[in-house]
Amino acid sequence: MTCARPLNTSPISPVHRPLLREPNSPSAGVITEYLKRKVIIFQVLTAALRGHGLRFASFVRQEGYIGGQWVPAASGKLFPVTNPANGEVVGNVADMGEQDAQAAIDAAYNAFQTWHKTTAKERSDLLRKWYNLVQEHKEDLAHLMVLESGKPLVEARGEIAYGSAFLEWFSEEARRIYGEVVPSPATSKEIIFVRHPIGVASMITPWNFPNAMITRKAGAALAAGCTCVVKPAEDTPFSALALAELAEKAGIPPGVVNVVTASHDNTPAVGNLMCSSPKVAGVFFTGSTRVGKLLYRQCAQGVKRIGLELGGNAPFIVFDSANVKNAVAGLMLAKFRNTGQTCISANRVLVQEGVHDQFLAALKEAVEQRVVGDGLKDGVTVGPLINATQLKRVEKIVQETVDCGAHVEMGGSVHSAGECFFQPTILTGVTEDMCCFKEEIFGPVVAIKKFKTEEEAIKIANATEHGLASYFYSQDVSQVWRVARSLEAGMVGINEGLISTAEGAFGGIKESGIGREGSRHGIDDYIYIKYLCFGGIN
Repeated sequence: MTCARPLNTSPISPVHRPLLREPNSPSAGVITEYLKRKVIIFQVLTAALRGHGLRFASFVRQEGYIGGQWVPAASGKLFPVTNPANGEVVGNVADMGEQDAQAAIDAAYNAFQTWHKTTAKERSDLLRKWYNLVQEHKEDLAHLMVLESGKPLVEARGEIAYGSAFLEWFSEEARRIYGEVVPSPATSKEIIFVRHPIGVASMITPWNFPNAMITRKAGAALAAGCTCVVKPAEDTPFSALALAELAEKAGIPPGVVNVVTASHDNTPAVGNLMCSSPKVAGVFFTGSTRVGKLLYRQCAQGVKRIGLELGGNAPFIVFDSANVKNAVAGLMLAKFRNTGQTCISANRVLVQEGVHDQFLAALKEAVEQRVVGDGLKDGVTVGPLINATQLKRVEKIVQETVDCGAHVEMGGSVHSAGECFFQPTILTGVTEDMCCFKEEIFGPVVAIKKFKTEEEAIKIANATEHGLASYFYSQDVSQVWRVARSLEAGMVGINEGLISTAEGAFGGIKESGIGREGSRHGIDDYIYIKYLCFGGIN
């Protein structure tokens, strides 16, 4: 390998040097307190991980990662990260601001000058090493994820496998970014298209998949030859920092991957800089449509490349011809994964009248088998909502839906397991004008509407400004093709409730986003085509 660790020595911004190298500076008191808190939190985290029979978790970090160095916030401030299952503080991380974000952008920009000149094989090998390390530490990473996100351990393990698959996939795709030779209209010329990395990529990622939403973006960016600055959600920064630690161990050069952690208060300023800096070539975001539109506007001034994976309002249609048992199993996956907190969660369940009662009975039986509780406890399949704000939102949607005439078949209120737990809920008698059909619920609530005809179901399914995912179940081959063509969504699950995979082109239409992640198309947003015209050949 010729692109080992010394490839780039991106300097840390001067604003961080006093914190790192001058213990007798005026900031010494701040640093001393910072280090005390660091030791305490590090002991808490590693004790929690050891408590589940795991080896020492050397990748647990609370500083940001900039230019290949672990650095505190320029302000010296920290912010707490809590476990939504019990409200306990998992740890504190650096509360970084604009100065820190600028340092990260500078480091990424400097690193790009050499990183984009590496060969595809060199980048492929480094991504593969990163993947191997994630696999080696998969159990530790899964437990760490449960502590900060609350999701059940079985799902956290699944996410680590899913997230690492993007590193593996893009390590292979790195060597398949081909150019083109185009037949020239003139004998004196030759025409060639080559693909170049765009530059520094800003990545703003969500809390619901704190590992996979980073690897899905960073894997593609690094494969293309881009460098990146990652701003993880304030609820789940430890997973991002762990990935950075493993990237460093894999030998990915300084400045190629940077992580800026920030509290809710500092996030707007950090995000604005990540969108507006002239050194940033593209911005890539997974989150709400509201925030996505804001970032889109912020990127417009610099005409940045942008990738948006935004909110969904996925329909889940069960036709009379469906295999009801399979449809129920598919809905359990599409609805209850991560307690319903996924952008492709089944939000509007439409069941044809001929199988409605049979489907409802089978669904009740399946939902009753769900086990609610702390994600680290054996057998738990439904964890908490991410925070109290989200719980109140779900509670409000359910109450308003019931007030408008829907019937609660089961659940419907806060669960006794804790402040952020909501009962797995089934609502029937829902109409399309109720809030549970208009808004993304993002909770363990199944809202069911009965329908009569295929045309009616398609009309209801498409009656939304969103178009991320959709699902339907049918054994009628002709109907399968008709409905698949008619649904207005970027992804369609046909007799399948679990559609996410590294090989799939993930993304939506309408207000659900721009671009695709995963698949061979996942690299497209990180490259541009350069046209080379060779003249005077004759």
